[in-house]
Amino acid sequence: MPTPIITLTTDFGKKDHFAGAVKGAIYKELPDAKVIDISHDVSPFNIQEAAYIIQNAYKSFPAGSIHIIGIDAELTPENRHIALKMDGHYFICANNGIVSMISSEFVAEKMVEINIHNTMQTSFTVLDVFVKVACHIARGGTLDVIGKQAKEIKQLTTIKPSINTEGNQIIGNVIYIDNYGNVVTNITRKLFDEIGKTRSFEISVRNHRFTKIYNNYSDFVNFDIPINERQVDGSGLIVFNSASFLEVAIYKSNPMTVGGASSLYALDYRDTITINFS
Repeated sequence: MPTPIITLTTDFGKKDHFAGAVKGAIYKELPDAKVIDISHDVSPFNIQEAAYIIQNAYKSFPAGSIHIIGIDAELTPENRHIALKMDGHYFICANNGIVSMISSEFVAEKMVEINIHNTMQTSFTVLDVFVKVACHIARGGTLDVIGKQAKEIKQLTTIKPSINTEGNQIIGNVIYIDNYGNVVTNITRKLFDEIGKTRSFEISVRNHRFTKIYNNYSDFVNFDIPINERQVDGSGLIVFNSASFLEVAIYKSNPMTVGGASSLYALDYRDTITINFS
């Protein structure tokens, strides 16, 4: 049997030693491990942002993969550690609500509250505890060995879009801003179709109005027009992204130069986007 993949999602960033130390600890304990970074650039303690990244990444990995989540992971009486198997994957994290935000559709097949802390002194639980749990699972070990059965996960309510009583308006919120400055909302394609019912619509983003949604960024471009006559770079558009969330984007944006949708439309986490149907 090949060694399962171990993934890392943290808010450690790339400047400090933390991410490298965790990977080193995994290889020290399990030299043939396969370690994949999902992201270390989650905004500090931002559980919603981490959940969005993980829920759209973990399904691309083989069943049996082990996902270490190092977000708000300090052990406290109110922030215990759990390991669980869900949707064929293992997750090791703090019981801080992130599991409830990753998926409301799946029920844990097995879940334990990690209790190996009693055998070690640590101030860096992701390195000292989560790594040991992940390597134990990777070797074929059971969850029962590293914890006692847990039945409940902390529930956090995600920001949900609101629908007016007439059923002709959706007000959504920004839940994630990607590396390009694109703004992801909590409005899904499914919700849009259920409320819209093929009606015409207008999307309000600050003082800008959009009446079309694209499936791909390049769909915005009319390739029949010669390149030197196109004026599309830096233009705003709306797409349903690969995760089927409504996204406000700038075509070929660059936050470091021309800016992205977040900066150009002055949008930040929790800001609102409105869709009116007619």
